[in-house]
Amino acid sequence: MPSSDGQRPGTAAAGGPVVGVLALQGGFQAHERVLRRLGARVREVRVPADLEGLEGLVIPGGESTTMSLGVEREGLAAPLRELAARGTPVLGSCAGLVMLDREHLGAMDILARRNAFGRQIRSFEADLEVRGLAGGPLRAIFIRAPWIAEHGPGVEVLAEVDGHPVAARQDNLLALAFHSELGEDDRLHELFLEQVRAHAP
Repeated sequence: MPSSDGQRPGTAAAGGPVVGVLALQGGFQAHERVLRRLGARVREVRVPADLEGLEGLVIPGGESTTMSLGVEREGLAAPLRELAARGTPVLGSCAGLVMLDREHLGAMDILARRNAFGRQIRSFEADLEVRGLAGGPLRAIFIRAPWIAEHGPGVEVLAEVDGHPVAARQDNLLALAFHSELGEDDRLHELFLEQVRAHAP
């Protein structure tokens, strides 16, 4: 029987870090599969109590307006800001990037442009060189993707498409405009979990 963190006792993840995935809306299950494959214990986050004891958090892709409404409805906005402010590693993917920006949670000094590459029919894949990621280009999947329209001096841009930032890091926050969870390349999730383990007490 799965534990409260969604793992079966005795699996390889039994001693792994506890990583939450915001599960109000969007593609949270794909992130959960990758995290479990890499040895994390996964907890779905729907209410503030679900944030207690987390060592990392993923905000998945989806629809940022619907996600924002859910966050406000469940009283999650302030607890999410506090989690990020105290240094807990957070990965925001696609709509998760939007959620981190100045106009939403305000956790990261970026301003996202929603659906910047066009509607779903304009979805595409691209080989990205991601700064600091060993092993060559990463195949990135863009679906109604945003890009970073503005960013502050404390933000490190990690990858661009046609001159537009699509991956960036600020301290404990990693924002991706694409869906790293949908491909077969786990390196960005591995990078995130390295940060989670480094931060854990």
